[in-house]
Amino acid sequence: MNHQRILDALVSLGLSQNDAKVYIHLAARGPQEAWSIADALRLQEQQLCKALENLKNKGIATSVLEGSTLFFALPFNNALELLVEAHLKEAKDVELNKDDILCKWHKIVGEDKGNLKKH
Repeated sequence: MNHQRILDALVSLGLSQNDAKVYIHLAARGPQEAWSIADALRLQEQQLCKALENLKNKGIATSVLEGSTLFFALPFNNALELLVEAHLKEAKDVELNKDDILCKWHKIVGEDKGNLKKH
């Protein structure tokens, strides 16, 4: 799988472009300090912090304080499995709530049609 295909796959599983870039960088190069990641990927501090936080929240990156903070990525096969499981769970949750979602949709559409008639 080439780099772009991996990036696209990770994005399709719920990561942002920056999240996916940071994950790939960490998984390919090993533990890194934040400044090193930001420099290599040309990310602003705010972008990097958000991406690292997202990756940690998804359980596919961690950090350890060893003099300075080092960030680690979960091995790709484990990360992919976690992301796929989360994606499938989200899809299942939507399917289980489909009737409720459709009911709410019909109320919104009905309300909008009513508002249009008043104007």
